[in-house]
Amino acid sequence: MSRIFEHFAFRDPWWLLGLLLIPPLLFLRNVRGSESGVDFPSLAILSSVGSRPRERIGAFTPILLCLALLAGILGLARPQWRNAYTARSASGIDILIALDVSESMRILDYYEDDLEGSFRRNKQRITAAKEVIESFIAERPDDRIGMIAFAVRPYGVSPLTLDHPYLIKSLRKLKVGHPLDPNGTAIGSAIAASTKRLTDREAKSKVVILVTDGASNSGRLDPLLAARLAAPLGVRVYTVAIGTEEGRFSTADYRQPRQEFDAPTLREIAQITGGEFYQASTSEVLRDTFATINALEKTESNSQRIVDARELYGWCLGAAFLCAFFALSSFALNPPPGP
Repeated sequence: MSRIFEHFAFRDPWWLLGLLLIPPLLFLRNVRGSESGVDFPSLAILSSVGSRPRERIGAFTPILLCLALLAGILGLARPQWRNAYTARSASGIDILIALDVSESMRILDYYEDDLEGSFRRNKQRITAAKEVIESFIAERPDDRIGMIAFAVRPYGVSPLTLDHPYLIKSLRKLKVGHPLDPNGTAIGSAIAASTKRLTDREAKSKVVILVTDGASNSGRLDPLLAARLAAPLGVRVYTVAIGTEEGRFSTADYRQPRQEFDAPTLREIAQITGGEFYQASTSEVLRDTFATINALEKTESNSQRIVDARELYGWCLGAAFLCAFFALSSFALNPPPGP
């Protein structure tokens, strides 16, 4: 019952004051006039007097008129059945995530403590990056987000899309290594490929988040030149260097890390394009890094409450017309007695 009242309302409820007229009319209808008497010379004449069918029909005339008045007043009050919903619009940001999938991303130099803090579990760099990126995607439902992966060359993982479940599914399937050469890191080519995907779109803001653990050692395009080409197109590049401070791995044994990413170059890429450079040596810092980027790139959204109202006054006016019609018909069948 409560749900019915949530949807039902009157647009002009002040017309309902007219309902106050009905009780006085019913009262006046039942008030007796002055009593009069008729003398009958014989009981036989009195016994022949009875209610005629037409008189019985006429007894419903006042009721029908009151119902007509009731339905007419309800119709004038404009009853409506309303369904309210919230329309949300947003001026989203186009974000392209470029994720390094070179062989060094297998290194187990990230750690995750269990809930009780009793032991630490090693985690690959690629696993830590994918977990944080997935959370970042889930927190930006109004933005078009795409992804490329790169090693010796970039390749598409997902186009810019609002279908974030599809994007997350593609991210989870992503593996370390490139079919041609898993050991290269083409940062310049990754920036160029990301910029190309963003310049075909009209968006308030265009952002590249470059996540890498290595220095650029592949590709024909210099990373700084790629940044200078992206800057005039309005593309900001946030560079995120991941890996331990002790460094990166040697080609002989990738389980032993030593430093390899080129922090000065990554910092200059960010400066040229108006982005920021971050160095995430732990899982906590990596999560904080993406939280900071999430806060820097704001999406403007507006919510508007919309009420879809279905008018019901036609039913009331139709009922009023029918009641008035039957009342007039009853009055015609049983006219008042003449003088």
